[in-house]
Amino acid sequence: MGRPKNFSREEVLEKAIPVFWKRGFSDTSLQDLERATGVNKSGLYSEFRDKEDLFVESLRYYLAAQEKRGLLTQEPLGWKNIETFLKHGPHNKEEQKGCFSVSSMREFAILPEEAHAIVAQNRATLKRLLVKNIEAEGTKMDPESIAEMILVFFYGLCIEHNLKSGRNSSARKIESLVKVLRSF
Repeated sequence: MGRPKNFSREEVLEKAIPVFWKRGFSDTSLQDLERATGVNKSGLYSEFRDKEDLFVESLRYYLAAQEKRGLLTQEPLGWKNIETFLKHGPHNKEEQKGCFSVSSMREFAILPEEAHAIVAQNRATLKRLLVKNIEAEGTKMDPESIAEMILVFFYGLCIEHNLKSGRNSSARKIESLVKVLRSF
């Protein structure tokens, strides 16, 4: 009979996310994950098939936590939700800057197909929520097109958070975009 595990899956995921986020999938070793999570190799493999599985589950866990924040689902729907999403969607804590999902896109060539599907599904969900908020404002422009522009802006904002100057100018850029959006 095996030893009982002395860790929770959620704790492992919470500790693995910053490692993958900072180092990327390819530069994260099993030893990095053992050190960060405090769980040895056999413990990790008892919970996850391999490093790819741990990455995919970390991505899934991260996006579920983001969804729970409800930045685009607060009533009443509208520009305020979009502004809140742009201001508070990207992270800026310690080594975690921008968005884990957006950061992972730079390694799509080597990530498992399941990671691609998770990111694509998240993008579709974000777009759907953005469209609902835009429609609530009764804009004259096509809500789908505006949602696409907002997503591209968000992705760029997340990447800029890794630059020292990016953080300082984000508020001004968001304010300018929201002003333009409200004029539609």
